Amino acid sequence: MIKQLVAGALALLLLGSSFSAALASPPERWINVNVNEEQEEEKSLFNSEHYDFVKYSKIGAKLKEIEKQSNRVQVEVTGQSANGRALYVVTISDPAEKGRYGKHQSLRRQMFKNPEKAQDWIDRNKDFKVPIMINASIHGTEFVGTDAALQLIERFAFDNDEGTKSILESNILIINVVANPDGRVKATRFNGAGIDLNRDFITQSQPETRQTVELITTWHPLVLLDLHGYVNWVKNKPGLIEPCTPPHNPNYQYDLFIKWALNQAEAMEQEIVSNRDNYEAEVYRNMTGTYIPYRDDTAGWDDYPPIFTPMYAMYHGAYAYTLEAPTNDWDGVRWTYDAVIGALKFVTENRNEMLRDQIEMFKRGINFDHPYHQEGFFPKAYILPVDETDPTVPLKAVRHLQVNDIEVEQARQAFTVDGKTYPAGTFIVKLDQAKAGLINTMLWEGEDITDIIPAMYDISSWSLPLLWGFEAMPTHTEIEVVTSKVNHVQEHGQLVGQGPYLIPNTSVKAVELVNKLLFSGIKVQRASDGNFYVEAQKGNTLKALVKDSGLTLQSAVIPEEAKELQHVKVAILKDGGMNKQQSHAGTRLALERLGFEVTELHPREVANEGLENYDVFIYSATDQLLSLNLSEANREFGLENQAQLDALRENVGQFVDNGGKFIAVGAGGSRAAKSLGLTDVTVETGGGNSNGIVKVIHNESQLTVGYGSEDIGFIYRPVWYTDIDEEKVKIISTFADTPDFFMSGHWKGKEQAQGQPVIIEHRDKDVTLIGLEAGFRNHTDYLFRLLSNAIFR
Repeated sequence: MIKQLVAGALALLLLGSSFSAALASPPERWINVNVNEEQEEEKSLFNSEHYDFVKYSKIGAKLKEIEKQSNRVQVEVTGQSANGRALYVVTISDPAEKGRYGKHQSLRRQMFKNPEKAQDWIDRNKDFKVPIMINASIHGTEFVGTDAALQLIERFAFDNDEGTKSILESNILIINVVANPDGRVKATRFNGAGIDLNRDFITQSQPETRQTVELITTWHPLVLLDLHGYVNWVKNKPGLIEPCTPPHNPNYQYDLFIKWALNQAEAMEQEIVSNRDNYEAEVYRNMTGTYIPYRDDTAGWDDYPPIFTPMYAMYHGAYAYTLEAPTNDWDGVRWTYDAVIGALKFVTENRNEMLRDQIEMFKRGINFDHPYHQEGFFPKAYILPVDETDPTVPLKAVRHLQVNDIEVEQARQAFTVDGKTYPAGTFIVKLDQAKAGLINTMLWEGEDITDIIPAMYDISSWSLPLLWGFEAMPTHTEIEVVTSKVNHVQEHGQLVGQGPYLIPNTSVKAVELVNKLLFSGIKVQRASDGNFYVEAQKGNTLKALVKDSGLTLQSAVIPEEAKELQHVKVAILKDGGMNKQQSHAGTRLALERLGFEVTELHPREVANEGLENYDVFIYSATDQLLSLNLSEANREFGLENQAQLDALRENVGQFVDNGGKFIAVGAGGSRAAKSLGLTDVTVETGGGNSNGIVKVIHNESQLTVGYGSEDIGFIYRPVWYTDIDEEKVKIISTFADTPDFFMSGHWKGKEQAQGQPVIIEHRDKDVTLIGLEAGFRNHTDYLFRLLSNAIFR
């Protein structure tokens, strides 16, 4: 076992009774701090090793014990997980600094408000402290991160050796102790909503992500360490420490980052190797280093998308790194602990110069001076027009920008830019701001990087305007108009006239309003153009729901052909974590945000109980859920035997024969539809890591109302359909039949999909195949209405 991190600490940890021998009289019984008391999982079958990691239910009370006994420690609950569990943040500093955190945070904000003034202050105050943030176990099965964080907390709470004191004299430690409590309790990668939190930092849809974002924007850490596991790819170089391989996102000021990043990574590596005699396993005792992608490779572990914690933090000026422990055991805890200590020693020795370069990043943005970028790469500003009838999407975007420390202005009068006139009230986001890189990475359309790198680790395109559905017009022209700073935005919907009222099929909020009205017992009709209508109502229910929606509903005549909508019961096949992914979760969240009541069904439930209680069945998951050849770790998520597979196939077929709607989403759903005998078309698929934004052509259909005939889509593991008998199958949408149909992202072999069908529906049964990722990771808001159109048509 790990030796002497803090005297006696580990032995007590293994007994499950205390974090530290430094505690005078540790309690024999710890208080269970779980909101919902339940049995915690002991291990994940996806891990190769297993050990007695510290359970979440023991952590809160023990942190409070440490806080009581150390005047260096402050413990806070800064939020709750998706399932309502506490998010613990521990701040550790020299005791004299505890009452001055607000001042330190204010000084950090001064860096991007007035960087010259901040630098002058630092030059005059050599005893300044810099914040270092440690984010532990954002993936619930990567237990070692939190356990290492707990040992670090003990050391810096109680130890008085020169190394400890030196680090505390120069730094303030902010430790997000369990970044994913739901995942730790359930021994799963995801949070309680089924979302991989380390893919959520551009969307910020989950409470755990938003809490981490708030920590980053409050403290602006100089260094952020994100503690993960498990990588052991290179002989005698166990583990992984970033920086990354190419491609590097062009919105970074990468020259300032890499100036320090590789040296700091090698300092972590050196600290680990220097302690190798303290490890038990030979893989550690024989190590000569660790795998550093930037140094040791050319592709495969990139920092391109801002979806990961460190990559997002880099836009806030942090020298940010993922640390991947080699193994899920106490050696892995030790490796993580040593790596963090190496990082802390490095920043303690180099903080002045590192901080100067962090401030330089902010100065470049403020001065609109980007010496390593091609002229014109950054626009002068983005212009965000607002639709008065349905302003919900641009207002969501404005709030999102503000939460991320981006200033937004609003025009007080009409103005003209690049030959186009915009009305008063239009939002303007100027790029002469400290975080210009973050603004641009959120609002640009992206780029096609297929030809510059062989493969990508994850997504390569995420444009908020395109995928959320709002305009963000870049301009390289100075905007001459009187503006006011936007401090707060909030929609207030209203009814205009005496009714009936038209609800435009234009946004997630519009469809959510429709479903809320249906749940409230209010009649809603849908016309062939996809818009919805509701009669004026007695009482306040309609008025209150419209006010909350943010939409302005105008009076209109209800078309004669409009049909009354019925409340529908929607089921979605649940992927509980096949191959460490919950592939259905994004679509489920999309449906819930659209206002549908959604029931998740395990494949065995569909096999054993059928679908007769539902109107719609959605398959938006891996087709491996229909496989009987599953690994031990995957078996709990799938079917147990051939009889269950036969029963599932029969029950789905019977559901469709009886008039039920079957909607397949993505490659997995489409292949499943083929396997279940619901379609005869050939399902073609692209590479497993291909993804991006595409141009699509929509034919006139109830499925595509509310969209343009020429529009956009998003693909991930792309799919399209061939061998179509058009007497049986109607082609709803195709990829555009032009070489530039792929707008941004990474997709080798895309030429074979050009002009091919990507959405189809069957004429003789209610089976729809949507090849676009309409609900991808709760991010593709603009495409969500493809799902509601398919349900309501």
